Amino acid sequence: MTLRLRVALLVAVLLVAALGAGGYVWKVRQDQAEAVAAAPAVAQGGDLAALRAAPHLVFRSTALGENYGRVAVAPLSAPGGPRAFAPVACERVYATAEDAICLSADRGLVTTYQAQLLDAAWAPVRDLPLTGAPSRARLSRDGSLAATTTFVFGDSYANPGQFSTRTVVTRTDGEVVGDIEKFRLIVGGRTVTAADRNLWGVTFVDDDRFYATAASGGRTWLVAGSLSARTVTAQRTDVECPSLSPDGTRVAFKKHGDLPAGRWRLAVYDLRTRTETLLAETRSVDDQVEWLDDGTVVYGLPRETSGSASSDVWRVPADGTGRPEILIPDAWSPAVVRNP
Repeated sequence: MTLRLRVALLVAVLLVAALGAGGYVWKVRQDQAEAVAAAPAVAQGGDLAALRAAPHLVFRSTALGENYGRVAVAPLSAPGGPRAFAPVACERVYATAEDAICLSADRGLVTTYQAQLLDAAWAPVRDLPLTGAPSRARLSRDGSLAATTTFVFGDSYANPGQFSTRTVVTRTDGEVVGDIEKFRLIVGGRTVTAADRNLWGVTFVDDDRFYATAASGGRTWLVAGSLSARTVTAQRTDVECPSLSPDGTRVAFKKHGDLPAGRWRLAVYDLRTRTETLLAETRSVDDQVEWLDDGTVVYGLPRETSGSASSDVWRVPADGTGRPEILIPDAWSPAVVRNP
C-alpha cells in the first residue's frame, strides 16, 4: 500500500468519524427537542418588570418545555405560583435588585462557556472571566462584586484534590480583583503553599470581606478572606460552599463528615458561638444554599425520578427543626432578592 493511499484512507476514516459524531449530536438535540416539546407547560403569569419591583426569587427553570433552562422570576409571596421568564438561559444564575450574573453553556461538538453580568432589563453589561465548566456564582448584596467558580479539571466536589477550580472575583464596574486561589492561604497560623489547594464557593460580607471554601490535602476549611489584603484564613474544618445569613451571624454550608464520597449534610455554623447545627434535610445536597430569610435556607435538589432532567428548590428551617418542603418546583439555582 502506497503512502498516498494510506493517507487517503486515514482522511476517509477521520471524515466518517466526524460525520458520525455530528450525527450523534444532531440526534441527541432532536431527541431533547422532542422531549421538551411534549412536556407540559409551566404556568406563566405576571409582568417581569413588575415582579422585579417587589421582593422576588430568581432561578433557573427546569420544567421541560420551551423555557427549559431559562431564567425565571416568581414573587416571594408565591414562589411556587406562575412564573415570568427573562430573555436569557443560564446554567447558574444569581441576582440582586439591579444586576444578575449568568453562567451559560453552548453545547455542541465543542462546548463553550460564558459568564455575563446583566442589568435590570436582563441585557448584557459585560463579560466576566470564565475558565471552565460553570459551578458557582455569587453577587455581593450591593451588587458591586461578582464571584464565579468553574471547574478547569474534574467535574465534581466529591473528592478534594481530584479536581481543580478557578474562583475569580470581579468588581461589577469591570475591575478584575483576581483568582482567590492566588491569595495567601493561612491554616493554623501557617501559610499553605501546596499545589493542590483550591478555593470555591464565595459568599460576600461587604465590599472587602468574604467567606469561601479552601481545600488541600483532602481537607476542607471555611476561610475568611480579605480582597485588599489578598489573604484567606481558615476558621474551621469540613465546610464547603458557605452562604452568609442576612443578619451576618451564621453560615450555612454542606459538610462531608464521615459520609461516603460525593455525599454531604447541610449544617449551619454560628460565627459568634462557634456552634454547629445539623439541619433536618438528610438527603445529600450538592449546592451552595441561599437564605430565604434569617430562619430558613433554600437549595436545589435533582428530581429523584429515574431519568428526570428536572430539579426542585427546597426549604428547611435553619435551626435544625421542622422538615424539608418544596419551595419552587422545577427550579434550580435560586436567588432571593429582598430589597428592590
